[in-house]
Amino acid sequence: MLTHLNTSPRMPTRAVVIGGAGFVGGAVARRLSAESLEILSLGRTEVDLLAPDAGERLARLLRSGDAVVFAAARAPCRDVGMMIDNLAIVGAVLDAFAAAPPAHVVNISSDAVYGDEAVPLTEAMAPAPTSMHGAMHLAREIALRGAVGDRLATLRPTLIYGAGDPHNGYGPNRFRRLAARGEEIALFGDGEERRDHVSVDDVADLAARMVLHRSIGVLNAATGTVHSFREAAELAVAQAKPATGGRRSTIRGTPRSGPMPHNGFRPFDPAATYGAFPGFRYTGLEEGMARAAADSRS
Repeated sequence: MLTHLNTSPRMPTRAVVIGGAGFVGGAVARRLSAESLEILSLGRTEVDLLAPDAGERLARLLRSGDAVVFAAARAPCRDVGMMIDNLAIVGAVLDAFAAAPPAHVVNISSDAVYGDEAVPLTEAMAPAPTSMHGAMHLAREIALRGAVGDRLATLRPTLIYGAGDPHNGYGPNRFRRLAARGEEIALFGDGEERRDHVSVDDVADLAARMVLHRSIGVLNAATGTVHSFREAAELAVAQAKPATGGRRSTIRGTPRSGPMPHNGFRPFDPAATYGAFPGFRYTGLEEGMARAAADSRS
């Protein structure tokens, strides 16, 4: 759950987005820019967080009292080498924070820190990651909490989709690209597993609201509605605008090589989002995928 230190939105002196050249960080930087406040967006060009002197370089770019959004990671984390790199990244950031203490930090984490439950996931549930990716994010959360304490807010998004996604992971992002090219969409099994998908624009909006309210605590970013992967594929095909004479994609199921992830069902309860930000509403999957498709074409 979140606590707002600013009861009404208030501009920080400056907002810094670490990882601002990335998919999520870039969306956060664009959303904060709409508030007409001073923004410093940092990508690898400005500071390589895996360089030996990364902490010192980052410290020279920060000012004490900054509001910082931390969105830099090697993700998804699949192996021990990537885990080590991600811990090195957070280590460099914490070294910089020691030299230039921020007033507030919003950490972009992941719902992968939770285990699987038979009921909708909430912020009150204890982390119990079952993947390397989830363990990485939980380790970074713990490190940040130890260093930043009561100046920390953590946002835990579920599966993120949107234009500009670099990972092309299984789901709306990959389906949209295949449909745009008129190529076949191959599902795992019959695509029957049901998951929550959240728009990157909604994640960015929540992060910006947390900055402006100087929120502390934990918030999940998940719509509360699950869709099967087949539904997402059918939406992608229906929304695609193939070139004149181009063919429409077909959708094909394939045999599974293992059990369905998360037992095929991973719902969330979004009540904490609406309690923290009563004016906020999540974008539905159909609308969000249509927007992503239009943004990709523009």
